Amino acid sequence: MDEVIAYCGLECPKCPAFIAMRDNNDALRKTTAREWSKQFKVEFTPESIDCSGCRATGVHGPYCSMCEIRTCCIEKGLSNCAYCADYGCEKLTKVHGMDAQCKARLDEIRSGL
Repeated sequence: MDEVIAYCGLECPKCPAFIAMRDNNDALRKTTAREWSKQFKVEFTPESIDCSGCRATGVHGPYCSMCEIRTCCIEKGLSNCAYCADYGCEKLTKVHGMDAQCKARLDEIRSGL
């Protein structure tokens, strides 16, 4: 299950940046750039809306390439935060405050450890 889960618990194949790149969908890139710019109060361009997936090599979305959680998991050699001894750290709590589904996914993975 956790092969398609980003370090923070996001399900990459459901992310519009992942879908836009996979399908080469310019309309989705434009819509996502507009929506994310409004939501995050940072200017996103359609050209920046591409991502191979958090744990994949290749292109990463405009935030994913500098994400603290991604960097932390890579440095610790973890598949995602569910495997971390510091699970529930402040960095992760911020993300989970915006997306409760991410936390639920990681909690499910942790329950099986």
